[in-house]
Amino acid sequence: MQNKRYGRDLKRRTKKPSDDRPVAEIIKELKQSNAPTSDYREQSLRIHGMICAKCGREFDFKNRKLLTVHHKDGNHHNNPQDGSNWENLCVYCHEDEHSRFTLGDYFNK
Repeated sequence: MQNKRYGRDLKRRTKKPSDDRPVAEIIKELKQSNAPTSDYREQSLRIHGMICAKCGREFDFKNRKLLTVHHKDGNHHNNPQDGSNWENLCVYCHEDEHSRFTLGDYFNK
């Protein structure tokens, strides 16, 4: 199965559940777990500063919602504490970064 937007093969990344428990039971277990949630966005802003790594635009507390975290390897589950897989991008540069897959597929056909 191809993802039309990014041209990536989604089948090879899809994982099946390892057990046969009902979904409701799994959801209940997840809700009850006290595992800390990773707020990698705030951590990335502290490490890399409130500046877009691509265009250099600076942000402040008023417009910081326009600054996003881009995962360099494309895996949003890969969140090392040192921030090595993150770069802060403004929403415009972030969209440009992800639209490159679409353009590349268009020109390769």
